[in-house]
Amino acid sequence: QVQLQESGGGLVQAGGSLRLSCKASGRSFSDVAMAWFRQAPGKQREFVAGISWNGGRSLNANSVEGRFTITRDNTQNTMYLQLNSLKPEDTATYYCAASRYQHVGEHRSRYDVWGQGTQVTVSA
Repeated sequence: QVQLQESGGGLVQAGGSLRLSCKASGRSFSDVAMAWFRQAPGKQREFVAGISWNGGRSLNANSVEGRFTITRDNTQNTMYLQLNSLKPEDTATYYCAASRYQHVGEHRSRYDVWGQGTQVTVSA
């Protein structure tokens, strides 16, 4: 069974840091782009950051540029998101996703495998 499993979420004060992980199982995702999305209550799911199949290119949403860093380790079939300088508006459920394509993009339609999500809560 193909699965993506997120971990690393939690409660943190504003200005703090977290590191999210996304572990893939069932098959290798080393040949496709992957990404992080997030969804806050009452809002649509939005793109946060994405990374190409070999890690050669990454893309961040403007709202997280300079604060979040996406990386991947294809030998471990795992993707990471380092969240620094967290703000209360970063509070959301964070989802990892695997694309059908090698190259990263922002649109949800490019991603066909999704994890269950991990909650990130940032207190003021």
